[in-house]
Amino acid sequence: MPLLGIAILVIASVSLVTYSVLAAKTSQREMVHRRLKENKANLSAATVQETSAGKWFKEKAAPMLAKPVKPKSVSEQNTLRVKLANAGFRRDATPVVFLASKSIIGVGLGVLALAGTIGAGSELQRILGITIFAAGMGFMLPDIWLMLARSARAEKLNHGLPDCLDLLVVSVEAGLGLDAAIQRVSQEMGKVHAEIAEEFTLTNREVQMGITRAEALTNFAIRAGVPEVKSLSAILIQAEKFGTSIAAALRIHADTLRIKRRQLAEERAAKTAVKLILPLILFIFPAIFVVLAGPAVLKLWEVFTSGALGNI
Repeated sequence: MPLLGIAILVIASVSLVTYSVLAAKTSQREMVHRRLKENKANLSAATVQETSAGKWFKEKAAPMLAKPVKPKSVSEQNTLRVKLANAGFRRDATPVVFLASKSIIGVGLGVLALAGTIGAGSELQRILGITIFAAGMGFMLPDIWLMLARSARAEKLNHGLPDCLDLLVVSVEAGLGLDAAIQRVSQEMGKVHAEIAEEFTLTNREVQMGITRAEALTNFAIRAGVPEVKSLSAILIQAEKFGTSIAAALRIHADTLRIKRRQLAEERAAKTAVKLILPLILFIFPAIFVVLAGPAVLKLWEVFTSGALGNI
């Protein structure tokens, strides 16, 4: 009987300890799951709130702010869309947001200029002039940014197009069709030349959606806005239309682009000497003049102040 009682006590103790350990682990696991659910709910709520705010701005605030500067004709609106596409912005709400930014920046700079001139106690004519100038500059800043963005993207497209054409020629000569070759180029050149690879990807997707290849290539040229891409699109359309060799046409065009790129690099190298004149005159020549002529000037000044010239 004493042994049986001891065994029962031991079993009960082990059971209680095991139950407490398992209960602690279960409660800890439930607490972790509850915290994860709470974090997920908070993240979802923040995302919904941010999405709602962005949606409200795009659907209500942006159209209202863009209305005063919105182009009246359809052709001007299409021109703006093409310019934004040349800079890499192709969403439907991009033109509205761009026009709204012109109004926001123009009014903001105008208000800041007005407050600054009034706080400085300037005259009425000066206040009006500075305010109008600041508002006009704010209105033009998005256009300047768009021009710089288009130029930078066009340079990247021109830089990556010859390499993409080389791979396209190799793919076509290896037996791939033009659509498969374009897809191959977009996959292989995505990390090296992301801009031109993205355009090739969009062109391939348009063809897969049922758009004719000629129309997809035309859209490719319009989105890029680069003469070299336009000529490439025309070459591919003509080669498909007349049944000529696409590989030969692409090889010739790639050689032409490579020669043009080398000539452009040589032109920029030749312009370096002319561009260095202004920094030389403003920064380097004064320092050289101080180093070379400084001691002589100081010696002459010492002689002049000491009266040695009068004795001579």
